[in-house]
Amino acid sequence: MRIIGGNFKGKKILDPQDKETRPLKDLTKESIFNVLKHSNKFSIEIEKSIILDLFSGVGSFGLECLSRGAKYVTFVENYSGVLPILKRNLSNLKIEGKYQVINDNILNRIDFKKKINKCDIVFLDPPYKEKKLPIIIDKISKDKILSNDGIIIIHRHKKEEDQFTKKLRILVEKKYGISKILFCKLD
Repeated sequence: MRIIGGNFKGKKILDPQDKETRPLKDLTKESIFNVLKHSNKFSIEIEKSIILDLFSGVGSFGLECLSRGAKYVTFVENYSGVLPILKRNLSNLKIEGKYQVINDNILNRIDFKKKINKCDIVFLDPPYKEKKLPIIIDKISKDKILSNDGIIIIHRHKKEEDQFTKKLRILVEKKYGISKILFCKLD
């Protein structure tokens, strides 16, 4: 697994040591960034964006954003089996002051308002079996951490049928292999 674009293009991303973490595949990541760049449904410039990477794993999405010039990335991960790998991947980039790592369980107690500035992109890549995404979406909406033009990107199994709040509007849906990517706005 590597960073596929930007200043750190080609840099290796360390993989998880176990099967508990499902890294974002390069093809899926490439597809996400193509939609971000070329969609007429929304306007996001990575270079000017503040990113929230939830369920970060080894940090593949956030690392890619940093490589492409994102202003700031907040990584949220609480699985102790992957947290050291995420930190090593960030350390390997040798950039300071452009990110933070929050070791916390977003499903239980994280207070977005206290820890996170307004975001332009919220990336949600939970385990496929995770069913509590509507709680997280409601929390993002309630805490008002998404900028007015911001989007939420959700990576799920293509057969998963989540029941989201009516405030979440799906702008673009793409399917790749066994997964699907939803690009969404909050109304």
